[in-house]
Amino acid sequence: MPTILITGTSRGLGLEFVRQYAASGWTVLACARQPSGSTELMTVAAANPQRVRLLALDVEDHAAIERTAHELEGTPIDVLLNSAGIMGNGSFATEGIAFGRFGQSDFADWERVFRVNVIAPMKMAEAFVGHVASSDQKKIVTLTSMLGSVALNRVGGLYAYRASKAAVNAMMKSMAIDLAKSHGIAATAIHPGWVRTDLGGPRADIDAPQSVTGMRAVIAALDLSRAGRYWVYDGSEMPW
Repeated sequence: MPTILITGTSRGLGLEFVRQYAASGWTVLACARQPSGSTELMTVAAANPQRVRLLALDVEDHAAIERTAHELEGTPIDVLLNSAGIMGNGSFATEGIAFGRFGQSDFADWERVFRVNVIAPMKMAEAFVGHVASSDQKKIVTLTSMLGSVALNRVGGLYAYRASKAAVNAMMKSMAIDLAKSHGIAATAIHPGWVRTDLGGPRADIDAPQSVTGMRAVIAALDLSRAGRYWVYDGSEMPW
């Protein structure tokens, strides 16, 4: 069966990806800063001992990423899925677009948002490119957001988060071009929709199972001809 490595699996979309891929028979390498701190993740792993392997990994720690890649040397990874992400200090769920408004920038927070949302996916891709290239499916996927779309931004606000997602979109586009030529890897970004998670809040449009079911279909269909695009969980495309 194929293998997927997923970051940010302690809750939300990352956790739901673990559930669904394990249920589909995949080998799942589930990365979280403290796996034992997530009761739900531990429960999923206990129910799938032959399929789910828990890995303690903080994506802000580049040395830890290198160590994990070394520990997994020789393990083909069909899909590298960068699911870890943060919005920064504050809460979009309670503040809406007032969160992250002009004149209230915390630049230390900006730096952390970029470390997690942009730099970490790049570091993961560079560390695990050999593992992905040696697999059958050869895919790298990073979760993005419609808030990274410049074309759709008509209300402003959310500066750090929007900027980080616009940056990761540009990064994944370049990665798709480069890795298709050098390794035959299909790379892309996917918007999961507005999802009822800790990040999206209770008023969001869809739940995590619906989002992940849709994204899995997008990932399954991903090939070199569909790489480097701005996908939505329902199979449509988002304007840059």
